[in-house]
Amino acid sequence: MKKVLIGIKDCALTISYRKVPLKTDNNLLNTNVITDNELIFSDEYINNNKKIVISFVRELIAQYNIKQLIIKESELAELAIDLINNSESVRAIFFREEKQLSYEICEKVLTNHNIKIVNCYSMPPFMIECFDKKGIKTESRSEIMFTSPFMQSNNLLQYSKIFYKMSVRIELPLKDSNLDDFKIFCKINKYLKAIHLNKYNKSEIEKIIEILKEEKIKNVKIYVHDDISKEADFATIKKINFKNKKHHIKLTLKYTDDYLKNNIFKQIVVNVLKICGIVTLFLVVSFLSYVGLSNYHAQKKDKQIKKEIATTIEKTDTEELVNKLNEDIPENEPKIDTGYVASVLSINPETKGWIKINDTNIDYPVVQAKNNKYYLKHNFNLESDNNGWVFMDYRNSTKDLDKNTIIYAHNRYYNGVMFGTLDKVLNNNWNSKKENLTFTFDTLYDEYKWEIFSVYKIHASSDYLQVNFTSDDEWLEFVHMLKERSYRNYDVNVGVEDKIVTLSTCATEKDTRLVVHAVLKK
Repeated sequence: MKKVLIGIKDCALTISYRKVPLKTDNNLLNTNVITDNELIFSDEYINNNKKIVISFVRELIAQYNIKQLIIKESELAELAIDLINNSESVRAIFFREEKQLSYEICEKVLTNHNIKIVNCYSMPPFMIECFDKKGIKTESRSEIMFTSPFMQSNNLLQYSKIFYKMSVRIELPLKDSNLDDFKIFCKINKYLKAIHLNKYNKSEIEKIIEILKEEKIKNVKIYVHDDISKEADFATIKKINFKNKKHHIKLTLKYTDDYLKNNIFKQIVVNVLKICGIVTLFLVVSFLSYVGLSNYHAQKKDKQIKKEIATTIEKTDTEELVNKLNEDIPENEPKIDTGYVASVLSINPETKGWIKINDTNIDYPVVQAKNNKYYLKHNFNLESDNNGWVFMDYRNSTKDLDKNTIIYAHNRYYNGVMFGTLDKVLNNNWNSKKENLTFTFDTLYDEYKWEIFSVYKIHASSDYLQVNFTSDDEWLEFVHMLKERSYRNYDVNVGVEDKIVTLSTCATEKDTRLVVHAVLKK
């Protein structure tokens, strides 16, 4: 039996284990008053009489005007948070242990609607987004936020990315940190469809499947990228698939090209099991506060369209769709490979790609018309709409990217739709986060990452909208001009062979443009 010490000092309630053994009498409450401001309960008594203890602690909080909760041992965190539940005066929690908060403790904190400040050594980085949404300020005493290789390699540093992620890669053998974070991922995620493993390992695969079953995740394909050839392994895979058939969890093999060239039988297997590439789904997870009736309608319409897009993506069998679309494409033409982009062609056949920028509301399919005017007044559903849509310059091509691919959208900074949050690139705080300086612009044919190298405002001009170049010297002079205009030096090299993307929108000043240039990462 452990003793739980409840101390009160300077408007703070401290909860910890009693370190020094104490001889006590078995009185009515199994409680000892050490001083006027200290009490001890046995953990057994608290667990058996939680309602009474909560009521008692609530009276203490009111009597001593308690503002803060100090938890010395993380093991007591869930109990301590229960004790202050519904106490409106307690607004801050301080975790004294020098270790990272668990996902379960973070979830427990989020159930208390009165907490506004959490101070701890560190916490899972993806939980910070959840705390921000709840209006909880987080204070970390550690300069390093630990993330497992699993979370880092799959770019699962935000709660929303974990929630919507459809495909992940796992390196075997699994380390404990990877396994623990995969369990957390499965607790949060609602859209997982594919898991890619770097090699075959029966025991590790069974661990992964058990976690999926524990969290009741179904309809998942596990792709094993390994050149196995033993009949015993094939038999084991069949047994695993049969055993998990009712859970709709299927294990399939993906062989390397070199192996296939030397194994005709394996080539046949690969043709049967061939699956299109990874589908990545980015959904908008937050919207700016409504500002006025017109902004409310703009946000509502934007949300409605995005919901339709997300529903379409979720319901589309991207593998089947991509295969069908590629049937009509000539052999010498690029093949469609980005399933989640292709899936929205049924809504708008002029879809060319998808752009997503960290720490902004920019998460849109990109369209292209025969001119640069149509999508200034029409949305993704081809309806008349003053908010327009995000569109690519009519001169550009996504089959073979030009030297300069240009993307436009209105700057609806009052309601945050379209490029309404692009001006965040001007903020020092935004630029201080390294992950913000790289964004994705995927096309129907491939997935691309782009690194920002120039940001500036300029009076309405077309000199930065040049698409093709007649010589290397002309290209380098053009890049030099873009870098010279930049408000800050990003120290990013752009060479002769590189290609860039340009984002252009209206700035808040009259007849001024906000421009962002980024280079394609190799």
